[in-house]
Amino acid sequence: MAGPFSGYFGLAPKTKNVVVAGGLTAFVFGVYFYTMRAVGGTDELQVAINKFEEHKRRNETEPSLERKA
Repeated sequence: MAGPFSGYFGLAPKTKNVVVAGGLTAFVFGVYFYTMRAVGGTDELQVAINKFEEHKRRNETEPSLERKA
């Protein structure tokens, strides 16, 4: 069988497993870093948290309009 994988078929089973594991690991890390770079530029969650905390602080400092009995 001639082709790009002809050398792969002659390897020992453990060596094949290491080659496949290395390829899968490289693929997973590639997808992870690509995704983190793609969404890393936006800080939407932190902006939403800051707005919520500011709103909460503002409500805590305003005097209450309800009368206490």
